Amino acid sequence: MTSQNQLTEDEKLELYTEDFIADNTTHQEVIETVISSLQQNDSAMVSHTDQAYLWKFQYGTVEVFVQLTGENDEDLLTVWASVLKFPAKDESGLMRKLLEMNWSDTFETRFALINDEVVVLHQRTVADLAPGEISRAITLVATIADDNDEILVEQFGASR
Repeated sequence: MTSQNQLTEDEKLELYTEDFIADNTTHQEVIETVISSLQQNDSAMVSHTDQAYLWKFQYGTVEVFVQLTGENDEDLLTVWASVLKFPAKDESGLMRKLLEMNWSDTFETRFALINDEVVVLHQRTVADLAPGEISRAITLVATIADDNDEILVEQFGASR
């Protein structure tokens, strides 16, 4: 284990920067920074109520939603994007595929069913939530949803 005295100047600067960001940046500010780097065609929108912030932005072929219920430890960060709307054909095949993908392809995200839609989802409390974790959660949901939506619709989407 490296002691504080054995750290290189770059490592010390990185630690100080992380501490400064952790102490002086809100989760809301980090979310807005991440979304501004990912959004396409100035598509980002935000809504604020007394209960939460909700952002929406376009990433590739999917709309990504980010909700932050507050800055306290018990508040939640939720990120999701829809990849397939029901009805679907071969629902048992779809469920098997999603469960297999949840095991091997989704990292900290997961596929879930919400209001007759298959979504890619990440949710956690904001307790000890680092800026890098926020960035990773939003990026993973956006990327996994965009990489899989067209494939899932082609394979399991209801015929019109």
